[in-house]
Amino acid sequence: MAFDAYGAVLGRVLYPAWERLRGRPTFPLLHQLQRSERISLDELTAQRTGYLRRLIRHAYHHTAHYRALFDAAGLHPSDITTLSDLRSVPLLPRAIAQTTVETRTAPYPVVAVSKATSGSTGQPLEVRFSAESRHWRDATRWRGFGWGGYHMGDKAMHLWGLAAVPPSALTRAKIAIDRKLRRDIYASCMVRSNENLHEMVELIRSERPQVLAGYGQALADLARYVNREGLRSWDTIPVIYGAERLWDHDRADLAQAFGPAVFETYGCREFMLMGSECEAHDGLHESAENLIVELVVREPDGSTRPALPGEQGEVAVTDLHNLACPFIRYLTGDLATARAQAPCPCGRTLPRFGAIDGRITDTMRDAAGNPVEGILFNILFLNMAKHTRQFQAIQRRDGSLLLKVVPTATGRLPAEVERLIREFVGKHLRGIALTIELVTEIPLTTAGKLRRVVVEAGGWSPSHDLGETGS
Repeated sequence: MAFDAYGAVLGRVLYPAWERLRGRPTFPLLHQLQRSERISLDELTAQRTGYLRRLIRHAYHHTAHYRALFDAAGLHPSDITTLSDLRSVPLLPRAIAQTTVETRTAPYPVVAVSKATSGSTGQPLEVRFSAESRHWRDATRWRGFGWGGYHMGDKAMHLWGLAAVPPSALTRAKIAIDRKLRRDIYASCMVRSNENLHEMVELIRSERPQVLAGYGQALADLARYVNREGLRSWDTIPVIYGAERLWDHDRADLAQAFGPAVFETYGCREFMLMGSECEAHDGLHESAENLIVELVVREPDGSTRPALPGEQGEVAVTDLHNLACPFIRYLTGDLATARAQAPCPCGRTLPRFGAIDGRITDTMRDAAGNPVEGILFNILFLNMAKHTRQFQAIQRRDGSLLLKVVPTATGRLPAEVERLIREFVGKHLRGIALTIELVTEIPLTTAGKLRRVVVEAGGWSPSHDLGETGS
């Protein structure tokens, strides 16, 4: 591969200078993380314990929610002296997190970022965090991506979603300039017809990205298209995926299309990168200096315990550096498999956990039979958060789409919002009949989760007569 002069200057000079100019310690933190990932387990535990004690003290003394929670549980910050003591703090379910944003917000440090989650469980959540937390998130993300071969300055092609409501012209111009300077290439993967997939292949050929990143199943569909049509004309391109689980056959497809450098990441908008796969490809390393990731099992009597090796548990996350609006033992709604803690062949001492089992997205199809990414509804309802509390998209066996929506206190959807929904669905699920049903609640699964996308058993193929569907 030819020497990439611009990439080297961008990653080693321009990007660090820009971060310093903005007062962001991204690079010093990244270098610190690259050292701490290989320190002894005792040193790592001591570091995390210090961060945890600070967080607990701050949350108790400066937020109404955690002061009341600790008092009701008979706890005091002085009771939390080890990582295992964290288990005595009550869990934070998503529903409670939604209703306690104000009471979890501390008077200082100031909130630097406020955003809404995409609602992977059908319920958007406002997330607030401090500048310190933002810096740790950025550095942690770059370290994890680096294990997969994606470094600052590299040209990256992202298979991702697009905004449901287009940004203003000024915002679009700023985004375009930023992406051009960083050499980030974005391709919408919401609809994956042969034409769309071929456009992605042509983009790879023309832009020659050094890494591919995006939704797991979108990358797998692209790989299968490349393999089926015999289109590979490039050497190994590292693939970094997230948001969805990949099965063994998906990884095999990716390896055939792009080479063996395939890496899983696990993250969410609440915390960004929570776990990353290293070159040993043996589980995900926890972002341990930034977060505490627990896998929790609920017992029949209502008590909880840590998941045993090989056992599934609910993912509970504590953000060690978000003092602005603390998340302590927050239940993400995901399930993951615990594993015995043993040294990783890569030499990193960061704890590892196993497969993420709570984000398997059902793939829908448009009238032509093209696969359509179910996660597009997260993108849609991210922009509808003040009008809707929950949603669920159901593609029936006849191909028609039923969209269940729990509106906010108004009990209805404004006409403009319904119009945007219909336009969005019409654009991405072409030819599919849509019914919007307003409901007061959406039943949860037996595991207590809300399935945001459901494709009815038996599936659907375009040979069905869509003319017989409801509207």
